[in-house]
Amino acid sequence: MILDKETRLSIIEKASKQVGPSVFWSTVIVITSFLPVFLLTGQEGKLFSPLAWTKTFILIVDAIVAITLTPVLISFFLKGKLKEDNANPINRGMERVYGPLLKWCLKWRKTTIGINILALLVSIPMLFSLGTEFMPPLNEGSILFMPVTLPDISNAEAKRILQVQDKIIKSVPEVDQVLGKAGRASTATDNSPISMIETIIMLKPQSEWREGITKQDIVQELDTKLQIPGVVNGWTQPIINRINMLATGIRTDVGVKVYGQDLDSIYAVSEKVKSALETVPGVKDLYVEPITGGKYLEIDINREALGRYGLTVDDVNMTIESALGGASIGNTIEGRERFSINVRLAQEYRNSIERIQRIPLQTGAAGTIPLSSVADMRFTDGPPMINSENAQLRGAVLFNVRDRDVGSTVEEAMERINAEVEGIPEGYYLEWSGQWENQVRATQTLQLIIPLVLAIIFLILYISFKSIKEALLNLITIPFALVGGVFIVYFYGVNLSVAVAVGFIALFGLAIETAMVMVVYLNEAMKELVETKGNSSETITKQDIRDYVFMGAAKRLRPKIMTVSVALFGLIPVLWATGVGTDVMIPIVLPMIGGVFTSSIHILLVTPVVFEMTKEYELKKHGKLEIYDVKH
Repeated sequence: MILDKETRLSIIEKASKQVGPSVFWSTVIVITSFLPVFLLTGQEGKLFSPLAWTKTFILIVDAIVAITLTPVLISFFLKGKLKEDNANPINRGMERVYGPLLKWCLKWRKTTIGINILALLVSIPMLFSLGTEFMPPLNEGSILFMPVTLPDISNAEAKRILQVQDKIIKSVPEVDQVLGKAGRASTATDNSPISMIETIIMLKPQSEWREGITKQDIVQELDTKLQIPGVVNGWTQPIINRINMLATGIRTDVGVKVYGQDLDSIYAVSEKVKSALETVPGVKDLYVEPITGGKYLEIDINREALGRYGLTVDDVNMTIESALGGASIGNTIEGRERFSINVRLAQEYRNSIERIQRIPLQTGAAGTIPLSSVADMRFTDGPPMINSENAQLRGAVLFNVRDRDVGSTVEEAMERINAEVEGIPEGYYLEWSGQWENQVRATQTLQLIIPLVLAIIFLILYISFKSIKEALLNLITIPFALVGGVFIVYFYGVNLSVAVAVGFIALFGLAIETAMVMVVYLNEAMKELVETKGNSSETITKQDIRDYVFMGAAKRLRPKIMTVSVALFGLIPVLWATGVGTDVMIPIVLPMIGGVFTSSIHILLVTPVVFEMTKEYELKKHGKLEIYDVKH
C-alpha cells in the first residue's frame, strides 16, 4: 500500500492525537505509583529517592518526546510501501497462539476466572509466610570482626588477643588481608573502649575461594576458630556497621535498649533480656553492652594526716595529677603547628599501686614523705563507659541475625521477652533499635501511603474513562499482577523488604498502563458494534458481543506484547548481574518480572472475559450497551 504525502501526514496526525491522552494519563499514573518512594525517609529514602526522581524525569521527557518529536521522525522515516500488520511473521505467529487461547477462555469463562482467583488465593498464604527485613543484606566483599572483651582488660592483654586473632584469621585460605584495632581512634567521634576490637578482613576474589564455599561459610569457620574465653564474637560488614552506629547508636543488626536511672538495675534487666534471647533461633553474637565491671584507682586522702604534715588537699591532688596524668611545662613550635610539652613519671613508676604509694610529697616540717602516708589507695568497680539517651541512662543487649529473617526473629524475641522477663523496676523500659527500628518506620510509611496512592490511581482512571466500572476493570489488574510477584519472590527465597516493596510499587504503574491499552481497544470494538448493528437488545446478540470482544482483544496485539517485552528485556539481565549492588537490585526487579507475566496473562485472557460478562449484563438489564468515548 502506497500513500501520497498529504494522506500519510494526515494519518500520522490523527494517530498522534489518538495516542496523546494515553501517553499523558499513563505517565501520571506511573509517577503517582512512585509517590510512596518519594515519601520514604531515613536510610531507605536516601537509597531509593534517586531511583524515583530519575524514573520520573525520564517519563516526563519521554512523554514530551512521544508527543512532539516522534510524529516528526515518523513523517521522515515512514515512507514507501507500507505493509499490513499480519504481513509480519512474528505478528502472525503471536495471533495463531493468542487467538485459540482467547476463544477457549471466552467459551469457559467461569473456569478462566476460577483459575485466576485460585492463583490469587494461593498467593495470599505465600505472601504472609515470607520473611521480613529492612533491607536486603548487601555483600560488601569484606568482613568486620568486632569482638568484645571484659571491660577491665589491660592494654597489653588487648594487644596480645588482637595479635592472636589476626594470626588465626589470616590462616583461612580465603582471607587476603587483616587489619585490627583495639580501643578508639584519635578522633572525638569514636568512643570505643579498649575492650572493643575492630578487625577489617579483606577477602580474596571469589574465583580463588575453595569450591562450594560461601561468605557465610567463611564467617562460620572463623567464628568456630576464634572461640577465646572472655571474648564475645561479633560479625558484620564495615559500611553497614558505620551506618547502624550513626543512625541508631547500635553496632549490630538489632539491639534492645534498656532505659533507667541506675546502672546496676539497668545491667540486671539487661541480663534478664539476654537470658530470654539466648534460645531464640537466628539470634547470633548475643551480648550485653558492658555498663559495669570497669576498674578505677580510687585515692582517698586522709585529712587528719594532711594536718599533721602541714599539707592541703590541693598539694596532694597537684602531685598526683603531675605524676600520673602529666603536667604541661611549655610548648614546642614546628612550622605552623604547636605542641604542648607534658612531663610525668615513667611507666615503670606508675604501673602498680605499690609504686604509686611511694610517690614523694614534699612537706615543710617532715621533709619528703610517701603518698601512702596521707592517702589510701585501692581498685574499685565502676562503669567502663556511661551512655545516655533522652536524658536517661541507657544500656543495651546487642545481637546479629543470621540464618533467619529479621522480622520473624524480632517478633519471636518480643514474645519471649514478654513471657520471661519479669520484675522490671518502675520507670525502666525497653526499646527495640537497629535495623528493626528502620524496618518499622519504613513499614508504617508504606502502609499509610500505598492505599492513598491506589485511591489516587483510581481517581485518575475515573477521570480518564469517566466510568467507575471501567476504572475498577483496570484497577483489578493490580492484585493479579501481585500474584506473579509473590510467586517469584517466594520461590527465589527473598525476604520482604523495602527493596521488594519498591519493586511492587513500580509494578503498579506498568500493570495499569498495559490494562488501559486493552480496555481502550475493547471499548473501541463496542463502539464499532453499535455503529454496525445499533444499540439495542433486539439487534445485538451475545454472539455479537463475543465476536467484537475477540476482535478488540486481538486487535493490535503487537503494541500490547511490546509493552510487556520492553519491560522484561530491560529487567531480566539484572538476574544475571554480579558484583556489589546486585543484592539490592535483584529484590527490586523480581516482583516486576513475575508481576509482568501474571498481569499480562490476566490482561490478555481474563480482562476480555470480564468485559464480555459486563456488556452482557448491561444489555440484559438496560436493553443497550454503555459506550464510553475513550481515546488511546
